[in-house]
Amino acid sequence: MSTPIVESTRSTPRGPRLSSTYVLAGLLALGLVFAGPLAHWFESDARLQTAATVFTGVFMQAVPFLVLGVVISGGIAAFVSPDLLRKLLPRNESAAIGVAGLAGIALPGCECGAVPVSRRLMDQGAPGAAAFAFLLSAPAVNPVVLIATAVAFPGEPGMVAARFAGSLATALLMGALWSRFGRPEWFTARPHGHEHWAPGRSRWQVFTEAARHDFLQAAAFLVVGAAAAAALHVLVPAGWYRGLAGQMLVSIVVLALLAVVLALCSEADAFVAASMSSLPLLPRLVFLVVGPAVDVKLFAMQAGTFGRRFALRFAPATFAVATCCGALAGVIFVGVR
Repeated sequence: MSTPIVESTRSTPRGPRLSSTYVLAGLLALGLVFAGPLAHWFESDARLQTAATVFTGVFMQAVPFLVLGVVISGGIAAFVSPDLLRKLLPRNESAAIGVAGLAGIALPGCECGAVPVSRRLMDQGAPGAAAFAFLLSAPAVNPVVLIATAVAFPGEPGMVAARFAGSLATALLMGALWSRFGRPEWFTARPHGHEHWAPGRSRWQVFTEAARHDFLQAAAFLVVGAAAAAALHVLVPAGWYRGLAGQMLVSIVVLALLAVVLALCSEADAFVAASMSSLPLLPRLVFLVVGPAVDVKLFAMQAGTFGRRFALRFAPATFAVATCCGALAGVIFVGVR
């Protein structure tokens, strides 16, 4: 008779995990230690100076909205219980996607801040499809972004309407696609220590712990994404887009890719698009729709927050959907010009 195999219940000791907190702390420490040599190195090369300027600009633009996002995230963790969230969102997942997408209108914020908020919504029981609809709509259809677009394109109300329609369509369509094809195993599981609704803890303790955790995690990956944007930015010649005038399809694809590379904040990208006056309005509209939905810093933050397997699937699909929705909305509201 064979002897049954008894599995050991003792867990194998694990070494310390390299978390985003350690990454951020390490980068700050290295920056302080080597501040002098780094400053001299950057001053000796004009391209490095440009990269440093881009990095600083992307990071500083994003940080205030990231702070706003993690404050909201902490507030959700402290004051919105899973039961309350389930009452606020419709039971029907399709209706929940629509409500979450439209909720982005009421929350001025940047894509950086929307990432931790979306993760917190999922942690509190919201459907992933609804959380992702909010993730894509919040930085693109809120009043701050729409007003900035109107100021950047005076006399072109079609640009505002097209940006709103294209961005909202992107959010709702991606939510529907995730509802149909998404898989929970693509996510990185949260550590059990971040289940904030525990008995005996004050709301202030829950708020501060959730906000601190989300800020440190998101800020570490924002550093990585901003560095990638700066590195790629210096490789693009300043006047490259002048040769794209008159090549509509090529300019649409190129500006969609440029939106991914530049990683601009959604509150500032309209002024950059307006400065590309030698290009038609349609590709510039696609630039405005794609940018808040997917870029290099946002990809890095999504990989850190939801997991690399998720980001590698979600980002390319979002890019394709945003490009198509932006182009279609542009044709409807501004025409082929």
